[in-house]
Amino acid sequence: MNLNELRDKAYRNAVTHGFHDEELSNEHCLCLVISELMEAVKADRKGRFAKVPVDKKGTIFDERTFHYQNKYFAENFETYIKDCVEDELADACIRLLDLAGLRNISIDDFSGEMIYEATESCNNETFTESIYAISTIPIRCEYEYDSLLENQLNSMLLAIFGFAKHLNIDLIWHVEQKMRYNELRENKHGKSIDYET
Repeated sequence: MNLNELRDKAYRNAVTHGFHDEELSNEHCLCLVISELMEAVKADRKGRFAKVPVDKKGTIFDERTFHYQNKYFAENFETYIKDCVEDELADACIRLLDLAGLRNISIDDFSGEMIYEATESCNNETFTESIYAISTIPIRCEYEYDSLLENQLNSMLLAIFGFAKHLNIDLIWHVEQKMRYNELRENKHGKSIDYET
C-alpha cells in the first residue's frame, strides 16, 4: 500500500476519534512517537512478540472479513498482537503518518535500496540501541542538518521500516491491523488524554 494512503487513513481516523480537537505542537506529537518506541523497548524486554496463528491471519485478520463492531477481530487482536513489539512499532508509524497528514507532508516511497541500508544500520546494535537511534532522529535532523519536519518524519519512518525488516516483521501488515483495531475504538480510545494508543 502507498504510504500516503496510509497517512490519509491514519489522519482521518485520528480526527474521527477526537485526537485533533486541539492544536498540538510538532514537538508534542514527536514526543508521543518516541513514547511508542519506548513501549516497544518495554515489550522487547518482556519478550512480547506477536504470535498470530496462520489460520487467523487468513481469516479473522483478513481485510475481507473486517467490519465495524467485529468483536472477534478485536478479541483476537488483543490476544495475539496488542502491546507486543510489532504493535508498538505500528503505533509509532501511525503517529508519524498522522502527523504527516496533519501537516500535509508527503511521505516518500522508500526504495528497496533505502530499506536495505536502513536494515543494515541495525546489524551491530541491540534492540534498545536501534530504538535510541530512531528516537534521536528528530533532534539530529533539526540541529545537525537543519532539516525540516518533512525530512524528520520520512527519516523516522524509513528507520522504523528498516528496523522492522531487520527483525523480520511485516510492518505494513501490523500497521493495517492496528488501524483497523483503532477504527473500532471509542473517542480518544476511551481516555480523556491525548496520548493513548
